[in-house]
Amino acid sequence: MSDIDSNEEAELLKLAAVGNADALGQLLENHRARLERIVQLRLDQRVQSRVNASDVLQEAFIEAAQRLREYLQNPEVPFFVWLRFLANQRLAQLHRHHLGRKTRSAGREVSIDQAGFSPFSSQILAAQLVGQLSSASSTLQKAELRKHLQDVLAGLEPVDREILTLRHFEQLTNSECAQVLNLSPTAASNRYIRAVERLRAVLSGDQDFQST
Repeated sequence: MSDIDSNEEAELLKLAAVGNADALGQLLENHRARLERIVQLRLDQRVQSRVNASDVLQEAFIEAAQRLREYLQNPEVPFFVWLRFLANQRLAQLHRHHLGRKTRSAGREVSIDQAGFSPFSSQILAAQLVGQLSSASSTLQKAELRKHLQDVLAGLEPVDREILTLRHFEQLTNSECAQVLNLSPTAASNRYIRAVERLRAVLSGDQDFQST
């Protein structure tokens, strides 16, 4: 979650809007670490030897600089959420370039990301959750738990899988999740709580989720 002062960011945006390059650089740098973690999480393993998160962010930041005035004319979402969209859009383009038809078409990828969804599979999400949340000690226990989680996650609606990813791995706030997924804050919170409850039955006391 962001610890950047909103008043400071608002002042930097005002300066950047009139062409202050230092202000724009500071704005982008303030969000670099958080965005890099998000991109790394979603970067396909098949292209990690050719592309890294810094490459993706560099291109996204160039686009952000070019489109900043356009964004500021109608800032429908917070600056970070907008930057996240640009980074994910750039990541989708790189995936298409390196993987060709193995990934989604350009038009569909953009529409999915605008709705908040992304190709983060139940298998990957289950493995991440086991690593973060389980106290299972043996390899066999972890494998069994991962399989159970994968089955539960596969049964969730895509938006519910995505909200778990956004909250636990991207560390977005409920408000940010709602903006990314185009939901009301109440709807986003309810979906998150419902998804967590499904997982609690599998984790059987090992869960470290917070449903608030």
